[in-house]
Amino acid sequence: MSEVYFANTKCRPNRGMLHKLSELCSRVGMREVIKERDIVAVKTHFGEAGSTAFVPVMYVRALVEEVRKVGGRPFVTDSNTLYVGGRATAINHLRTAAANGFTMETVGAPIIIADGLKGHDFEEVEIEGEVLKKVKIASAFVQSDAYVVISHLTGHEFMGFGCAIKNVGMGMGSRGGKQQMHSDIKPAVNRDRCTGCGECVKWCPAGAISLLDREKRKVARIDRELCLGCGECTVMCFRGAIQARLTGVLENSQKKVVEYVMGALKEKENKVVFFNFLINITPDCDCWNYSDARVVEDIGILASRDIVAIDQASLDLLNERAGRDVYRELYPNVDYVRQIEYAERMGLGTREYQLISVDD
Repeated sequence: MSEVYFANTKCRPNRGMLHKLSELCSRVGMREVIKERDIVAVKTHFGEAGSTAFVPVMYVRALVEEVRKVGGRPFVTDSNTLYVGGRATAINHLRTAAANGFTMETVGAPIIIADGLKGHDFEEVEIEGEVLKKVKIASAFVQSDAYVVISHLTGHEFMGFGCAIKNVGMGMGSRGGKQQMHSDIKPAVNRDRCTGCGECVKWCPAGAISLLDREKRKVARIDRELCLGCGECTVMCFRGAIQARLTGVLENSQKKVVEYVMGALKEKENKVVFFNFLINITPDCDCWNYSDARVVEDIGILASRDIVAIDQASLDLLNERAGRDVYRELYPNVDYVRQIEYAERMGLGTREYQLISVDD
C-alpha cells in the first residue's frame, strides 16, 4: 500500500495553499528523492493559448524553491505537441508559456523545452511493454537526475481522464512518440494542405515518402508498404498535411501511453515525486484553446511517490466530491480505468493507497 498525502483547500492566516504545498514536500520525502546537485526536471504543462485552467505559475515557482532547498538544480519543462498549435516548436512553445505567465523570472528557474527546437531531441528507451518495446523519451528528461511532476486533473478524449500517468506518458514523449501513442494507423497525406516542400522526404528513415507531380504541383506520397509508422513525417510537417490519425484502438493507445511512462521512469526509481492538483477540474485537457466550467468545486493537492496510487486517489476524491462517476459520464465510450489497471500490472505502482491528510 502506497502513501498519498492530501491538502484540502481550506485555509487560514499563515496557512495558505503555498504553505500546505511546502508541507506536502516535506511529508512526501522530497529531501530523500533529490540529492545535492541533482539536475531536476520540474515537469508541468504551460497551457495552450486561450486555456486558463492549467496549474498556476505560483505553484510551479513554489516547487522550484522546494527543490532548491534540498540542494537540487531545477529547470521547468515540457515537450512539444504533436498537433500544430501554440506549442509545436520550442519557439512557439516558449512564447505561449510566457504569454501564460511562465518565464525564467516568474518560475525562478530556466525553462527548457525537453525535446528541442522541433521535437527531434529524444532518446530511445527499451521497455518490455505488451505493445511497444522501444519508446522515444525527450532527451532532457532522460538526462535529468530526478523529476518533480506537476499534473492537473482533467478529462481527456481517449484516456478518459488525464493526470500523472497521462502527463508523464504523453508529456515526456517526443513529438514522434506522441504520434506513436495517438495512432495505430499509418499517417496519410492531405493533398489540399501539402505544399510539396519536401521536408518529410528528408526526415523519413525508411525512404517511404516521395514527391509526385499532381495538378501542376508537387505533392507528397507515402508508400504504405515501406512506411514504418514511426511518425517522424508527422513531426516534421508543420502545415498539418501529414495527419495524425486518432481512429486506432483506444485500448492500445492507452497502453502505449502507460508504456511511455515505463520508459520515462526507467532508471528513475526513488527519484520522482508526483503532485496532482485537483483545482479548476475541467471536462477537457489543458491542450485545448479554451477551458470549460469546472465539473466540481476545488478539492486540493495530492503528493506521492507512486504514480498509480496518486491517480487512483485523485479519481476517488473527485467522484466522492461530485457524488457520481464524472469522467465516465463525460466520456461513456472510454474505459478510463484501463490506464490505471495496466500501469499497476506493468509494475509502475499500486492502486491500494493510504490517504494521509496534512490538515488533521
